[in-house]
Amino acid sequence: MSEIITSYWWVLLLGFALLFYNYILRFIFGMVRIPEDKIGLVKKKYVLVGSKKELPPDRIVALEGEAGFQADTLAPGLYFGLWPWQYSVTQQTFTVIPEGQLGLVIARDGASLDSDRILGKRVECDNFQDSRKFLTQGGQKGRQSAVILTGTYRVNTLLFEVQMVPITKIPPNQVGVVTTQDGKPLKQGEIAGDLVAGHNNYQDFDKFIGAGGFRGLQQQVLLAGAWNLNPWAVTVKIIEMLDIPIGYVGVVNSFVGEEGRDVSGVEFEHGNIVSKGQRGVWNETLGPGKYAINPFIMSVELVPTTNLVLNWATARTESHKLDENLSTITVRSKDGFKFNLDVSQIIHVPAIEAPKVIARFGNMKNLVSQVLEPTIGNYFRNSAQDSDVISFLSTRQERQRSARDHIEGVLKQYNVKAVDTLIGDITPPDSLMETLTNRKLAQENKATYLAQKEAQEQRQELEKQRSLADIQERVVQSQQGIQIAQNNADATAKKAEGDAKAVKLSADAEANRIALTGKAEAEKIEAIGKANATAYELQTKAMGQDNFTRLQVIDKISGGNVRIMPDTLITGGNNGGSNIMDGILAQFLLMSKNSNGEQKK
Repeated sequence: MSEIITSYWWVLLLGFALLFYNYILRFIFGMVRIPEDKIGLVKKKYVLVGSKKELPPDRIVALEGEAGFQADTLAPGLYFGLWPWQYSVTQQTFTVIPEGQLGLVIARDGASLDSDRILGKRVECDNFQDSRKFLTQGGQKGRQSAVILTGTYRVNTLLFEVQMVPITKIPPNQVGVVTTQDGKPLKQGEIAGDLVAGHNNYQDFDKFIGAGGFRGLQQQVLLAGAWNLNPWAVTVKIIEMLDIPIGYVGVVNSFVGEEGRDVSGVEFEHGNIVSKGQRGVWNETLGPGKYAINPFIMSVELVPTTNLVLNWATARTESHKLDENLSTITVRSKDGFKFNLDVSQIIHVPAIEAPKVIARFGNMKNLVSQVLEPTIGNYFRNSAQDSDVISFLSTRQERQRSARDHIEGVLKQYNVKAVDTLIGDITPPDSLMETLTNRKLAQENKATYLAQKEAQEQRQELEKQRSLADIQERVVQSQQGIQIAQNNADATAKKAEGDAKAVKLSADAEANRIALTGKAEAEKIEAIGKANATAYELQTKAMGQDNFTRLQVIDKISGGNVRIMPDTLITGGNNGGSNIMDGILAQFLLMSKNSNGEQKK
């Protein structure tokens, strides 16, 4: 075994050397190797003879090779001459600032802070990676105003302590109200610092200080977004944006700005109204919309510009809540009765008059409590004392109209327009209501009886009129019959008259015809007679008077069927009775024959 060890001693020596390689090199050559993801922090244990041995009493980081923490760090790489008996080297990982974070730095060494500062001023030192430059360029110890943004840095943690905090984020529709922790003291009588420019929304705080920024509340606000703000320098209070709804205007009362000149006019004696941007109530209002307003330096009073209803009624409140402290009005009448009444008042504040209203009263609630409530309450109390309850109830419309006129005149003095005054429910005492109810019932009963009586009279009149109507119908029918008969008679008479005229005309025509015919016939007869006479005269002369007469008689008998002998001749015989019967029978047979239509010969 000893022979083997003796033969291979060099192997053991080589293994030992490999095992303690770093230590051997460090001991012999002072070699130190720094990996790529780390830096070396160096502490010098002592100094050689003839060199500086001690740091100044106010320093803890060495710049000139003094014993102690060294300002210079070792970047990744290989270094020699750092023997372990003189230097201790600590490997430190890089300082990493993740996304969404900030690095806040505290310097353990450097110059003292100014008496009026609480944060060390910014110096160009490559984001605190160059410790020597920080110390030589006037870097101050303590909390630093500069911050380290997202990234990886080689920071000497022996000199700098790095704390990570989230960046400042302001959500949409919100604003950040800024208060600075460092800067000049505020001016006497001011509540917020003056506006300064060039500091990139407080992200470059040293520029804010250099531009004369003041410590404390700031007028400028931050809008929605992400901001790299040093919370040791700036604190942010996040609030909602001012939202002015439709139907409203915002009257601004600013607590900052220069003293302004009153622009309200000499007739307005209840406060100053100034131009926009000056201290006081602005004459320019804010319309509907959203505004990034700092409520700590100015107040914005919302004033409704639409018709506003206020109710003097218990347990009845509008959405604007301005009438939440109003209640039903209790009044006393002239006859000593107490009763309640509800009143609604409609008002309108013109947008142009809104600044005057706010300058006078401060807000809309004060307008209601200081003007409207006493004015309306006292008016109706005074009005009730001039009348008894029943008269008050019966003259409601007149009193409502009078109240509207009175209140309109009062509110006009306060730059408010009274649109209308409405009386709601009126609640008289129960005892009076019972009396009124009984009286009303009696009146209604009376009215009912009168109505029933009138109905009966109407029914009787109806029956009478119905009978008259029936009679009238018959009368009308009779009259119509008479009229028809008369019309028929007139028609008949007219017809008869026409017929008579026609007959007359016909008769006249016939008479004329007959006359003419008669005349013609007479002339004819006369002619014939004359001819016959002439003939007779000639025949008489020819035949003689007696012979001519016999001839005419015979001619008339033969031509006129004159019977000379009877149709039946009954003569007497031996037996007279028998001949008579024979004659009667023969007459009967003759009559039968004649009834059959045979002409008796």
